[in-house]
Amino acid sequence: MSPAPFPYKLVATDLDGTLLRDDDTVSERTRDALAAVTAAGAAHIIVTGRAVPWTRHILDDLGYDGLAVCGQGAQVYHAGEHRLLTSVTLDRQLAGLALSKIEAEVGPLLLAASRDGLEGDVLVGSGYRVQEGPLPYVPMQDPTDLWAAPLNKVYIQHPTLDDDELATAARATVGSLVDVVMAGAGVVEILPLGLSKATGLSLAARRLGLRASDTIAFGDMPNDIPMFGWAAHGVAMANAHDELKAVAHEITASNEHDGIAVVLEHLLAG
Repeated sequence: MSPAPFPYKLVATDLDGTLLRDDDTVSERTRDALAAVTAAGAAHIIVTGRAVPWTRHILDDLGYDGLAVCGQGAQVYHAGEHRLLTSVTLDRQLAGLALSKIEAEVGPLLLAASRDGLEGDVLVGSGYRVQEGPLPYVPMQDPTDLWAAPLNKVYIQHPTLDDDELATAARATVGSLVDVVMAGAGVVEILPLGLSKATGLSLAARRLGLRASDTIAFGDMPNDIPMFGWAAHGVAMANAHDELKAVAHEITASNEHDGIAVVLEHLLAG
């Protein structure tokens, strides 16, 4: 008897903490599971908070040539053609107002920002804590450089508040002006109001003729909550933030233990 057909037409995976292990690699088991899923007729879309310049090298290493949703939904990128299909930018005047209001509430912030475009730099201000690793960034010498070119997002940190506290305070203060999301350790972001991974994923899926009801999604952080709300089935990693686990349909093994492959292999087996 042949196995049952794979029940989803689209597999959407977050990148950091989900598809990637902690050393920024993808295991052979997970690669094989995704290859089997695409051989069964499903599409795979990577949906990441990273903008294209911080994502492209990973996609190239994977031999990934489909659509990717980058920048928390701001960018739909064609990896095979190295082409940006859509891009949403943050209103810089509105972002400046939001920062002023947050600082009036919690005190001075540490700032970084992601510029728009295929080659957009990530600017990092004084004191902002950058995660160690290979991702390139440009130290920001003059604070006015933050606003010198179109942006996808602004990153904020606080000297004493933790990520949850900062995100909660910022959302309460400026949630009617911009969206505030927590995307990882030390990564709280200000985005255009209404932008999320769900909006970017829906645009990419539409280009493939696919719908929310066709989709299984994997993630690990609160910025994946809208994607889980859009998809038919949301799977949180064992290492996921509690807020995401609370809305997930299923919890799988961690990113270090092939959590995506565990679910996909089970579905492939019928």
